[in-house]
Amino acid sequence: MLFDEYSFFDFIFPEPQYLGAKHTHLAWIKNFIPSNIKTAVDAFSGSQSVAFLFKQMGLQTITNDFLNFNNQIGIALIENKGIKLTSEDLAFLFQASTNKKEYELIENTFTNIFFEKEEAIFLDNFRANIARLKNPCKEAIALAVMNRSMTRKITMGHFAHTQALVYASNPERIKRNRSLIRPLKEIFQELLPKYNNAIFDNNQENKSFNKNILELLPNLNNIDLIYFDPPYCDSHADYQGFYHLLETYTEYWKDKKFINGIKRYEPQRVSGFDKKRDVINSYQKLFEGSEEIPNWLISYNNRSYPDIDTFEKMISKYRSVKIETKTYQNGRGGKGSVAGSQEILFVCKPKKKHIISSRNQHAIVNEGL
Repeated sequence: MLFDEYSFFDFIFPEPQYLGAKHTHLAWIKNFIPSNIKTAVDAFSGSQSVAFLFKQMGLQTITNDFLNFNNQIGIALIENKGIKLTSEDLAFLFQASTNKKEYELIENTFTNIFFEKEEAIFLDNFRANIARLKNPCKEAIALAVMNRSMTRKITMGHFAHTQALVYASNPERIKRNRSLIRPLKEIFQELLPKYNNAIFDNNQENKSFNKNILELLPNLNNIDLIYFDPPYCDSHADYQGFYHLLETYTEYWKDKKFINGIKRYEPQRVSGFDKKRDVINSYQKLFEGSEEIPNWLISYNNRSYPDIDTFEKMISKYRSVKIETKTYQNGRGGKGSVAGSQEILFVCKPKKKHIISSRNQHAIVNEGL
């Protein structure tokens, strides 16, 4: 166990293949989580690794991401108390669909771009059957694991390039990553136990949302800590561009255009945190909307916009700030995590007294969401 003082640390988070994922920083981040908190929000959850840490710590956990494929991981691993995919569910998911005509999006759009026709048809068939599971947690597990399977099958684990099938025919690349030529069905069956085994009940009412955090914040009350891991503007990948196929597969778009060589969906969703023209105003709204939450942790990068000094001054209007740093020894993708760059953690505490929730008090999510 990583932290043996908590029994929930027996459960292992399924390792993601996701640019900017914080799973390698969890022990470091945990050092700065106050010991007296009971409720926590992961506002830009991505792979859900930090939300999973909160859940392991026994905290009531609210997790959110404006991309639905990330939200599905949250439903599967954070909100879910114990529902798993069974062998009977697998047989159902892998059987021939009775609704094939409505599920041809992957075959029609992505054949010979990321997948050969047979695999594209398999993905459509599987997606049609997910919609018939009639259980939100089971649907979320199926989507989360199949999306992860797709990143395993693609060189570099993302969909911002058009070389997938070229790489899959290269013996040298296959030697380094045999998943390039393995069937998605086989990869899914290998990964599923890791997800099933990560599902547990921490005796809290946890919740996963698929919203822009600026829309969610007004509906949250009695939160002790909020963790922000926003897109690192100007230093990390465009997540919608890199993972567009996972969002397309999850949403199964009927009203989008698919553009350029990678067939990215258009229009994209607007976060307000990934463009220089928007990000300063979005941060101001974010901090103003979080004023009633006493503790903030903010992940950042020394190559991001705005620069560290400017960002610290913005935060200092609302909180006392201490800056922690961790240097990347090896590159992990994106110029924000090249060797020598620094992962930054702003540890933000209240300037005035806040009341920390008691053991019997629960975070409140307003009705109507």
